[in-house]
Amino acid sequence: MTRIVFAGPSLYGIAHPNGLTIAPPAAQRDLISAVEAGATHIGLVDGYFGSCASVWHKEILYALSNGCQVFGAASMGALRAAECWQFGMIPVGSIAHAYIAGDLTDDADVALLHGPAEFDFIPFTEPLVDVRATIECLKRNGSISAAESIEMLAIAQSIHFSARDLDTLFAGCSFEIARGLEIRALYEAHVVRTKQHDACLLLAEMLKNNEKKSAGDWTLSQSAALLGLLEAR
Repeated sequence: MTRIVFAGPSLYGIAHPNGLTIAPPAAQRDLISAVEAGATHIGLVDGYFGSCASVWHKEILYALSNGCQVFGAASMGALRAAECWQFGMIPVGSIAHAYIAGDLTDDADVALLHGPAEFDFIPFTEPLVDVRATIECLKRNGSISAAESIEMLAIAQSIHFSARDLDTLFAGCSFEIARGLEIRALYEAHVVRTKQHDACLLLAEMLKNNEKKSAGDWTLSQSAALLGLLEAR
């Protein structure tokens, strides 16, 4: 069985396990190429958007219709899993299930800015799902007050994902200098990496999954757009 995972910043700093091929974040047609190369299990974690065409849901349906197991988690994978789980894509982790449940609705909640492959896709900014989880952790353990958590979350939500780093977040808060430094230290000590956690769950799930996907009760429509993508090289 050939298992390939498309991932980048969500797995930054995580050792790549044996048994999986880790590919860069996916762009449009990458999943089709994986199917053509013989992949039996495909994991979608990170994917490009904005700078190039994103992974299309029809690519996922194409993979599923060709007998691939397709897993989604953490970032682009969570978004596409929320769209395609009813067709057999397997959602992994809290983020994917939150999108399915409607608890998360904005694609930008998982977006971030990151470095190139040469620097292991190092994250430059903080995704809102991680900021929200960390603020909730600090509030729950009594490190920050309810009012402080409300202010921090409001500021985080007001910052575009491409600019949401800790410097910008804390510069926008009205904390006294000493208190701001204290909260930042607490934040860094207790940061919750939800995307990373879900990405690691996907790796574990793919390593233990030896099932061959059975045919679904649906037929993939061979639209002109899909045929054009299949013919592209």
